[in-house]
Amino acid sequence: MKPDLFQSPDYYNLDDLLTEEHKLVRDSARAWVKKEVSPIIEDYAQRAEFPKQIIKGLGEIGGFGPYIPEEYGGAGLDQISYGLIMQEIERGDSGVRSTSSVQSSLVMYPIWKYGNEEQRVKYLPKLATGEFMGCFGLTEPNYGSDPGSMITNFKDMGDHYLLNGAKMWISNAPFADIAVVWAKNEAGRIHGLIVERGMEGFSTPETHNKWSLRASSTGELIFDNVKVPKENLLPNKSGLGAPLGCLDSARYGIAWGAIGAAMDCYDTALRYAKERIQFDKPIAGTQLQQKKLAEMITEITKAQLLTWRLGVLRNEGRATTAQISMAKRNNVDMAINIAREARQILGGMGITGEYSIMRHMMNLESVITYEGTHDIHLLITGMDITGIPAFK
Repeated sequence: MKPDLFQSPDYYNLDDLLTEEHKLVRDSARAWVKKEVSPIIEDYAQRAEFPKQIIKGLGEIGGFGPYIPEEYGGAGLDQISYGLIMQEIERGDSGVRSTSSVQSSLVMYPIWKYGNEEQRVKYLPKLATGEFMGCFGLTEPNYGSDPGSMITNFKDMGDHYLLNGAKMWISNAPFADIAVVWAKNEAGRIHGLIVERGMEGFSTPETHNKWSLRASSTGELIFDNVKVPKENLLPNKSGLGAPLGCLDSARYGIAWGAIGAAMDCYDTALRYAKERIQFDKPIAGTQLQQKKLAEMITEITKAQLLTWRLGVLRNEGRATTAQISMAKRNNVDMAINIAREARQILGGMGITGEYSIMRHMMNLESVITYEGTHDIHLLITGMDITGIPAFK
């Protein structure tokens, strides 16, 4: 088993912009990833299995709802701390970060923001420790980038709601204890419902044969006349803006997480290039490899500055959906390009599980698509600067 020798690049001394708490949170997450994730993740990715034994540790490092107030079991941290945790977890693996950010931004966030006090007290503390695991049901078989056209629906039956429909590409679905599900009422208005494992007619078949996010558990949510108690409706926000608000938080976490994946690929390639001798010298001494490495660290540094500034705006409550889209799109694109270049530096060794690069590259093919595709995020920016939506 190879030791995790990762050293974090910080070309512009960005640590100077962080508080001592930020650095402590990040370093704790980094140490945990080195100890608990790096030694096992290749094996789990090869087997296409999620390592459930790390759930407790994810909770302990603040991987579940770090910005949720302490009264509900969260750590009460700021948005930059949340981002740094996502960066470190995705440096280990995008699939593990998916589990963490779904739990944080797509399950705990809507219960905290859109739920009532009874729902917060009932679910958030258990979600914060990982005793409960959750998932988020928005995407449907026929509606991905156009979630407003969803057909999953619920009817008021007097003492309960009757839920019907299906969701797909749902991280954590196969083992989730609860699902925050978005569905239309009889008037066509979108609402959030908390659906619990064990409710009759609710099933979560697993999605197999993935070439990406293999160490993450993905599935479907099937609702066949599921009776949902009325107290499980999230009362404080409805309409498409409710789930999109959750996605703002999750996409922000992805913008940080992608930097972690890029850092890992760069660090691996830099170390390999210094050690690999060809034509009597390290390949790091050749112009073409230096070009690749110099461009990698430049792009990582630009993404770090972009995302740190976005974190400041998030802390101030001023970050817009379009700003978050820009960072998500830019950083994942940056990371996937770095993964491909890093793979070339390693030559044939780059395709093996002895190094993390090919796993990151395959994972990022999902990250560049989920929670808003690469192209849709471009159109969000386009709409923001022109005032004209190009979606329709």
